[in-house]
Amino acid sequence: MISTASPALPRVTVLVPCRNEVRYVGPCLESILATTYPRDRLEILVVDGRSTDGTRDAVQRCAAQHPQVRLLDNPRGIVPAALNLGIRAATGEVIARMDAHCEYPPTYLLRLVTALMETGADNVGGCVATLPPDPSSTARALAIAQAHPLGVGNSRFRIGTSKPRWVDTVPFGCYRREVFQRVGLFDEELVRNQDDEFNHRLLRQGGRVLLVPSVAARYYARGTFRQTARMYYQYGYYKPLVARKLGRIMTLRQLAPAALLLALAGGALVALFWTPAALLTLGLAGSYTACALGAALGAVASHGSRVALALAAAFPVLHASYGVGFLRGVWSVLVPRRRFDVTAVPMSR
Repeated sequence: MISTASPALPRVTVLVPCRNEVRYVGPCLESILATTYPRDRLEILVVDGRSTDGTRDAVQRCAAQHPQVRLLDNPRGIVPAALNLGIRAATGEVIARMDAHCEYPPTYLLRLVTALMETGADNVGGCVATLPPDPSSTARALAIAQAHPLGVGNSRFRIGTSKPRWVDTVPFGCYRREVFQRVGLFDEELVRNQDDEFNHRLLRQGGRVLLVPSVAARYYARGTFRQTARMYYQYGYYKPLVARKLGRIMTLRQLAPAALLLALAGGALVALFWTPAALLTLGLAGSYTACALGAALGAVASHGSRVALALAAAFPVLHASYGVGFLRGVWSVLVPRRRFDVTAVPMSR
């Protein structure tokens, strides 16, 4: 481990894209400022997408007390534009993206920068500990679902891993600055999934992305089914556009929700003309329901029956909203006159 007093430690610019995050941005900045990383080698650029809820005032109060913090304006109000503005304004040799919906342990930056320097990786990131924003049963269930293999498949940064891994993407990456000179900036057509697309572009050019499981950010999930469904719909919607840009599907798990919806809808349609299809469709629906109920029952002992009941509903909310978004995204990609609307989606996660 490199000492915090080591002259080898590079200057780090932390980028915090945000919009209407007044509830979270204060604790987020406090956790970043509590870092063990040397303050004289740190700058924090909060890139705000024209917030209307007091977020800007909260950031300005923090900046008045801490010279490391600076507020930048993001007129487009979307994440990739915020990241690109921040990268252009950054003075650091290392650029770390942090989400305003998160809080970070004091050693977060030091561990990521150390891993970046010691492994030769181009981008490193940690895991995400998904937490509920409030104590309600629904919020707790949604947080559990987003860290459960049934909910998110084999997404290692969400479900955890026992050792460092070379992966296809990480959340809240910590990058060598020269990566952006080599690979380019974030794609501003991608309101969601811009980090996935960037990391795959990086991998194509011989770069390496490392997941460091001993480092974890505390991420506060959305607290209602409606908020979560909207977010996962957007995640699904932009995946086909990313695939078109890259010329390939990134991971098989992203196909699963849409495939399930197509199988159920197709089976129900075929059943109108061929009776055995009804049995197959019912079998598929029954198997999925059994998996969701089984996972929910497994949560009763540690979380209680109310959370378990909400969890049984949380899985189909995640999968159905993502799957519908993915299918609509496919339609937008395939139909020439369709355009992705990058202005109608809020920037905050």
